Amino acid sequence: MSIYVVPQWIKSLNNDELLFIKKFILVSGSLKDISSQYSISYPTARKRLDKIIQKVKVDDSDEEPYIAFIKQLAIDEKIDLESAKLLIDAIEMIREDKNHEIYYFNIYINYYWNFN
Repeated sequence: MSIYVVPQWIKSLNNDELLFIKKFILVSGSLKDISSQYSISYPTARKRLDKIIQKVKVDDSDEEPYIAFIKQLAIDEKIDLESAKLLIDAIEMIREDKNHEIYYFNIYINYYWNFN
């Protein structure tokens, strides 16, 4: 990978998250030290790190863009988890329905070409 190519998962992080990662690296991954630098509790630092990890996992996956976007909204707490699940289920139902339409279209084409 070229040094000039910035991976998508890094582009998806905001400045605060990038600064958190930088500080985390500089303290050798010590959440205790991070929590004291930010004047937050250890569980709060852990939650913040977990949220960043979730963002990186979503951006690093090969998921359909709409599903990845919905997951990102849920991670960023712009929509609640239940709404995200409903939207993802709806997308998957639409995808399955399209597959059924294609399946029946193929049956029709095969029937038409075989008997005409």
